[in-house]
Amino acid sequence: MTGANKWNVAVIFGGKSSEHEVSRVSVTMVLNNIDREKYNVYMIGITKEGKWYLYEGDVNLIPTGEWETSGKTTQAFIVPDAAVHGMLVLRESGTETVRLDVAYPVMHGKNGEDGSMQGLFELAQIPYVGCGVASSAICMDKALTNTVLEYGGIPQAKFLWFYHRYFERHIDRCLEQVEEQLGYPCFVKPANAGSSVGISKCSSPSELMDAVRLAAQHDDKIVVEEAINGREVEVAVLGNDEPIVSVAGEIIPAADWYDYDAKYNDESSRLVIPADLKPATVELIQKRALQAYKILGCSGLARIDFLVRKSDGEPMLNEPNTLPGFTEISMYPKLFEASGVGKTELIDKIIAFALERADRKK
Repeated sequence: MTGANKWNVAVIFGGKSSEHEVSRVSVTMVLNNIDREKYNVYMIGITKEGKWYLYEGDVNLIPTGEWETSGKTTQAFIVPDAAVHGMLVLRESGTETVRLDVAYPVMHGKNGEDGSMQGLFELAQIPYVGCGVASSAICMDKALTNTVLEYGGIPQAKFLWFYHRYFERHIDRCLEQVEEQLGYPCFVKPANAGSSVGISKCSSPSELMDAVRLAAQHDDKIVVEEAINGREVEVAVLGNDEPIVSVAGEIIPAADWYDYDAKYNDESSRLVIPADLKPATVELIQKRALQAYKILGCSGLARIDFLVRKSDGEPMLNEPNTLPGFTEISMYPKLFEASGVGKTELIDKIIAFALERADRKK
């Protein structure tokens, strides 16, 4: 602990990601609810171009992106040198070194949630919020996630994956595999992306070809999954060795499925917390969420998404999210609020689990 008995916490947002804008909204929620009596908060913003700045202005300028032109930014970055154990701030008066007790990435998608930032924190030996390098990378890559969960015996949609360049060379073969193994309708997804970016629902080979090319704009690896006719249900998980799981919540999307627009732009999408499900179904969802959390090596926090198949009520794991959204409409904080844990307490627990995991490595 440093500085007037407070912890120095770097809260990091933005980044070179298709989810840059969502990160800016999420971090605003975190910054407005973190306990300033307990933490010295350093806001580190990363632009879409990958430039790092220490931001010392109004939190309310972050969601709009105005923070970048506020005049309250100073070039700064976390360094991998473990002796520094923090960041360098390049002020006009000279270089300032700030020792950090913990890093809190509020970043979604590539270059934030995929193990890259986590690797930097490991090199710098700075405790950090969220899953480790391997778990972050696996959970970010839908092909790897599905493969590990399949090995672990967790029920999920049937899937296959291929690289875009392979698809373009072997279109007929790929279309045949999709038809034989999955059928239509199906979902096409970039393996490494979030917030439903680049995802399409397809009902024919021609739609699938267009969908693959759209997904390829976000990642070279493409995942195709059978379409499950199910209710979208999510739970939040918190902890390290003995994680806890929240109540279940259901998403009733404004569209045919919960795409980016339905998540963030269409106010007619609804969240139902707790979900109107049989107690036995909720219990099974919570059990499978904890199983997946451990199989995937998660720590700190994650949101686990399910599709409860309408034909038989079977909960099928859809995907994990290791740095889930923290906006006003995001499920993760809402689920724990419904479980009796408010936002400030939740943030405090998330940071505590980061410090706990780092202590185990000593």
